[in-house]
Amino acid sequence: MKNKIAIVLIVLLALAVSSAYAGNFKRIGTAGAQELLIPIGSRGSALGGAVIADVSGIESIYWNPAGLATLEGKQAMFTHLPYVADISVNFGGIAANFENIGVLAVSAKVVSIGDIEETTEAAPEGTGSVFNPTLAVIGLSYAKILTANVQFGANVLYINERIADVSATGFAFDAGFIYDPRWKGFSLGLVIKNYGPDMNFSGSGFDRAYEAAGQRKVQGSATAFELPSFMNFGMAYNFLANGPNDATLMGNFRSNNFAEDLWQGGVEYTYDSKYSLRVGYNYSEQEDYVYGVSFGAGLSYPIGETILTFEYSWTETDVFNDNQYFTAKFDF
Repeated sequence: MKNKIAIVLIVLLALAVSSAYAGNFKRIGTAGAQELLIPIGSRGSALGGAVIADVSGIESIYWNPAGLATLEGKQAMFTHLPYVADISVNFGGIAANFENIGVLAVSAKVVSIGDIEETTEAAPEGTGSVFNPTLAVIGLSYAKILTANVQFGANVLYINERIADVSATGFAFDAGFIYDPRWKGFSLGLVIKNYGPDMNFSGSGFDRAYEAAGQRKVQGSATAFELPSFMNFGMAYNFLANGPNDATLMGNFRSNNFAEDLWQGGVEYTYDSKYSLRVGYNYSEQEDYVYGVSFGAGLSYPIGETILTFEYSWTETDVFNDNQYFTAKFDF
């Protein structure tokens, strides 16, 4: 009975929001808070993002928070991404399983744009000052195994964007499910990402003084912008589980609200639960879509009661330098 109720809830949730989430090239570039779309973690990025139905641990916070539900004990994770155009992205998080309650996690993603020379109307060649825009996403996550077949997870994300003397703050919410029917290695996933109220910038950077009005100060108002919301459906098929050998085929369909829809696929091979090889691909009909092939590897090594995991991934990126992710995990 519990399984049936959970499945009905998943279906109703998908139907309730599916009409609002559809690829639309006319809305490209109209959403803000783009740092919400920057992936975290080497495993998911190596697999082309196709991990909605097969993800676990802290990396689940970005891909599908329902994956946190299977965490046993505690885990800490750190990842670094030298992003496009000399932008630096750093992520850190810690999660713990609390018996009879579920899994709780806190995380932080910080995007540093780098130094930018200040220019004004009066000094279009530069004032001699520099500023460093910073974008931050602070998350609180919860996940729980609802039944033997269904996992649920959710994120509450606090967003802060600061550019010189103006800033914007807001909140985003994610919710996801993973359904494992325990049948022939198949599993299904669903996640709704970045749903929340509009944001807008404010601050002293909008102040202007007009000489014709006796240096009277006025402050402009910024137009509000929406969050880059989307829905992701995924499936995973564990087609090889033979002794120390394990291999899984994964695929996603991402229905974007502010871009063309996206197809993602990946394959992962793991030996002895320690050594992993991964390859993935992203496909979109969007003309200026910059991502494509990806691959990566992972190594887990036990030290006493702690398991250390080091992972790397490379993602093909058009125009800019290819993305490389470096990730360390500690299970204890």
